Amino acid sequence: MTSSLSELLAVEPLDLSLRDELQRLIDTKTKPPGSLGRLETLARQLGMIQGTTRPSVERPVMIVFAGDHGIAAEGVSPYPQAVTAQMVANFVAGGAAINVFSSVAGLTLEVVNAGVASPLPPSPTLVDVPIAAGTRNFAHERAMTRDEALAALAAGAERVRHHAALGTNVIGFGEMGIANTSSAACLMSRLCGVPIDECVGRGTGLDNAGLAKKRNVLAAALAHHADAREPLDVLAAFGGFEIAMMAGAYLEAARSRTAILVDGFIAS
Repeated sequence: MTSSLSELLAVEPLDLSLRDELQRLIDTKTKPPGSLGRLETLARQLGMIQGTTRPSVERPVMIVFAGDHGIAAEGVSPYPQAVTAQMVANFVAGGAAINVFSSVAGLTLEVVNAGVASPLPPSPTLVDVPIAAGTRNFAHERAMTRDEALAALAAGAERVRHHAALGTNVIGFGEMGIANTSSAACLMSRLCGVPIDECVGRGTGLDNAGLAKKRNVLAAALAHHADAREPLDVLAAFGGFEIAMMAGAYLEAARSRTAILVDGFIAS
């Protein structure tokens, strides 16, 4: 069992020695060279991730992490915070788009309460491991403590270990949390050195005035936490519990050579 951040960070690079052999096997199939397009690139990549010339997809899983954000109090989203819990209830009831996509693609779907502010009814399809009832408002203080960030990383890693023990070797992550595009924009800006105006979008549908307000709020928040530079400190300053759990899950998946599906701005 992974017990520390240093162990989570012990991700080995891909074994590129398999690349040529995988390409040879792909090219000697009965088909014109390159005719399967992106599928050939993906097959080669999957083989290098799994360290085998016979890559496979076993028990694929999609985990949706949900959490609330204190920054929502600044009016950076057109929707109230209560929508997070409503959407989680919809996931659990099977009524969301991800339920349909998972069913069609043959994915096992898991929903994780990483830190939703509103109470959630117990359900056998909900993993209830909240760090707290939403993060703090990072316009005024750090979203979470360093210990809370570490706890969220560990909880995310544990979900991957759980599924790996059941045979999963391909896993994807999703998220739900009103105002979490604000969190992701600040993380991107600080970690990647990109001006905040280039990181901020309309989220779930802000008008022009709302977008301008969001930019101003986030620019001020970045200035307020100018001392947060080291990755874990940046995560604690601006992150969400669902984002932190995803980060831990990504690290454990990479460490254990589980192929990862990445989709969307916040998950990226």
